[in-house]
Amino acid sequence: MINVVGITYDNQIEKNLSIHDADLDLYKWFWVDFHEPSDDEIKHLAYTFRFHPLAIEDCIQVLQRPKLDYYDDHSFYVTHIVREQDNEIYKEEIDFFVGEKFIVTFHRMPAKEVAQVWDRLLGQKNTEKWDSFYVFYQILDKIVDNYFPLIYKIEDRLDKIEDNTQNKSMTVLMNELFDTRHMLLNLRHSVHPMRDLLYRMLNSHHLHGIRERREYFSDIYDHLLKLSEMVMSNREVTADIRDSYLSLNSHQTNNVMKVLTIITSIFAPLTFIAGIYGMNFENMPELTWKYGYFLSLGLMVVIGILMFLWFKSKGWFK
Repeated sequence: MINVVGITYDNQIEKNLSIHDADLDLYKWFWVDFHEPSDDEIKHLAYTFRFHPLAIEDCIQVLQRPKLDYYDDHSFYVTHIVREQDNEIYKEEIDFFVGEKFIVTFHRMPAKEVAQVWDRLLGQKNTEKWDSFYVFYQILDKIVDNYFPLIYKIEDRLDKIEDNTQNKSMTVLMNELFDTRHMLLNLRHSVHPMRDLLYRMLNSHHLHGIRERREYFSDIYDHLLKLSEMVMSNREVTADIRDSYLSLNSHQTNNVMKVLTIITSIFAPLTFIAGIYGMNFENMPELTWKYGYFLSLGLMVVIGILMFLWFKSKGWFK
């Protein structure tokens, strides 16, 4: 589907234009949105707008790295939006062709960020402050703002893992922790390139439309810096929680081994005594003692008690 809206020189909005018969040269600026386009509709990128074949190829190929390319009368941008589903981070791509008199958005999936700005533009009574770069800023700002709820959700999930109020097993907690760490890794693969893209945009001498609105795009860049720091800090938190769980698990294992060692140490001499008098040789005088059985049991009890008291004095039961 291709949606077209044109802004006349007297700042009036003309809606529901057709890409086939609209004379785009008559407008102050226009916005064309390629929303889940078909193969025939994609051809308009080349035939109608005459965009560079490499830029069109980047649109067709899935999930290019966020980037910026310069052309004669426009610039081309690849950006990423992120979605969360079933505890997985999914990246989707929105491409922009931005010139002084037009903006073309291209996305192969529904993009609520584009839809929100589109509806906001159509609801304006006065579009004097709106232009192609302002639309670009609005969409980009919503893309970046939608990163934050995912970060906050991940932070809440880490808090639950760390507190473990549901008394989950160590195996379940570690699986959840590594899933969360994987989500942060996927998010970082979008946040960092987007941050680099905004840095390049702000420091470019070719993008006059962005330089005139530097304060707007600088605000987006600040948000991306904050996002980048939040992703890195949360990855450090996952590493700390992982190390804490491993240390706790090692401590619990050591306690179990200590108990088993104590039990083994106490029963070793008792087993030795029982083994000696269980050999049943004929010339063992103790076998004929009337109270030999009770004496051996008593000796075992005494040895066991003495060893228990000795281990306790050494602090093994603390």
